[in-house]
Amino acid sequence: MAFWNVENYFDTKNDSVKADDDFTPTGTYHWTRDRFESKRNKIYKTVVAMGSPQIVGLAEVENGYVLDELCNGTPLRKLNYGYIHYDSPDRRGIDCALLYRKDEVKVFAATPIVCSDTAIQYYTRDMLLIGAVVNDRDSLYVVVCHLPSKLGGELAEEQRRRILGMLRYTLDTISQSHPGVTVVGMGDFNADPSEPSFREALGFVDGDTNREGFKNLMYALDDCMGTHNYGGNWSYLDQVIIKTKFAYKVQVFKEDFLLEADERNLTQRPKRTYRGMKYIGGYSDHLPVVLDLKEK
Repeated sequence: MAFWNVENYFDTKNDSVKADDDFTPTGTYHWTRDRFESKRNKIYKTVVAMGSPQIVGLAEVENGYVLDELCNGTPLRKLNYGYIHYDSPDRRGIDCALLYRKDEVKVFAATPIVCSDTAIQYYTRDMLLIGAVVNDRDSLYVVVCHLPSKLGGELAEEQRRRILGMLRYTLDTISQSHPGVTVVGMGDFNADPSEPSFREALGFVDGDTNREGFKNLMYALDDCMGTHNYGGNWSYLDQVIIKTKFAYKVQVFKEDFLLEADERNLTQRPKRTYRGMKYIGGYSDHLPVVLDLKEK
């Protein structure tokens, strides 16, 4: 399976109740049909290059239309990919979603987990929970998430801690209710796993495993790499948390076509769709994470 924040996968239409005006043909980014199709095709090519995973969690997708275009308007249709998506109250209209190969993954449960705090009119994207049987043999549960950014001071931090607490509770409740079943939390956490507040919220205070038995797989990866690069500094904003009986291997998918030279900082960075206001036709400002599970 894999997770990827695909960065602003919008259609070209203006949604009157969402702040998506920039991604329209007359908007700030001049988001045309040609540019949309280029973005769509780059996502499908990356999914195939990753080995056509049975499950792919996504962040920053606008709606079901863009997912239908991805699954049925590209050669992914030959692999019989389906998708799961629910509209969330995110201001910009960007949501979590999940692709799955329908021949091999039988989804028996799917629901959004509402993360907004309506009491104070704080609205953000939902998490997405699915339960499935893979290869007619093994059950697993997956939670896909995209936490709010840190912009907003103490209120933002308070909300982030609350949502991380919700995620931890959800993963542990599933694990306790279904002992022995693989449970995965994956997403863009908008935090590096080494940050003290992040470690505390998910219980990784003494290492890579919390008291509920979930392991954050990013702690074992190279500190000089990551999934996101800001100002020349790599970090693992995109992470996988797991409890499983299977052997596993996690890696950042960092093929050359997803990267470009950052000459100022003497490193590489993900090749994104826009750099500032300039269209460069890249893929995303994040790299995907790929997880393989095998019997021991």
